[in-house]
Amino acid sequence: MPSRIQPQLKEVKGQEPKQGCCGAIAPITLSGEQAQQYSEWFKVLADPTRLRILNLLANNAEPICVCDIVDHFDLGQPTISHHLRILRDSCFVKTERRANFIYYSINQDCISALPQAAQLIMGI
Repeated sequence: MPSRIQPQLKEVKGQEPKQGCCGAIAPITLSGEQAQQYSEWFKVLADPTRLRILNLLANNAEPICVCDIVDHFDLGQPTISHHLRILRDSCFVKTERRANFIYYSINQDCISALPQAAQLIMGI
């Protein structure tokens, strides 16, 4: 399961372009550790239900109770809770306990790091 991760946006240093059979080939600038971290993020985001949950949370300024999240899906509460746990464990979602209920919201720190990760991966 993905762990809570913070992006490390540093390039792999010390690699020079190499001569390939058809010209110069630029080096890999993504470390193995970065590739592992980002692949875990993308695995979490590869599920349509989790994307829709993130969309619901992002469209609401206040945290949402799990029972209100369940009302937006044709899935049972255990399934939604499973997806929410994966989103929480991967850092995309934050939780807050209020009495007997858990409220969910977007983790802005993680979400704002996502474009930076894509830029590093794509060399932009």
